Amino acid sequence: NREGDLLFSVAKDPSGEILKVAKEHTKQINDIQSSVDLTMVISASKDCTAKLFDSTNLEHIKTFKTERPVNSAAISPIMDHVVMGGGQEAMEVTTTSTRIGKFEARFFHAAYEEEFGRVKGHFGPINCVAFHPDGKSYSSGGEDGYVRIHYFDPQYFDFELEA
Repeated sequence: NREGDLLFSVAKDPSGEILKVAKEHTKQINDIQSSVDLTMVISASKDCTAKLFDSTNLEHIKTFKTERPVNSAAISPIMDHVVMGGGQEAMEVTTTSTRIGKFEARFFHAAYEEEFGRVKGHFGPINCVAFHPDGKSYSSGGEDGYVRIHYFDPQYFDFELEA
């Protein structure tokens, strides 16, 4: 994989011919996860973005922007939300306070590309995020060595972003 290329291959025959290449990121891709119904995929990149794609034709749908590298991103199975985790590079963490390092999980509305929430807790970059299949919680794993399981409050399910 060339740096920044998001490659998907679908084999037409045993040769495994690549049908389409999408180049949407400008830096290394750190994670790719699919939606539960497999209709979309989300990629997380060092270019400080996560990008949502249609998994059937690899069409770029949405971009979620931050000011820090994104190590992981996941699509909610029940809400129009994505969660992203990242933070500054681990080698730079010792010179920065945890407040400045921006180690929060960040929530975006999938349709509007708007950030609507952050969850603090890790003391270093977040390396992976995942929603529980029932959509009622999510987990994050960080450079600090902890895996955190976060259960959503009832208000989360009533939340509607005002456009």
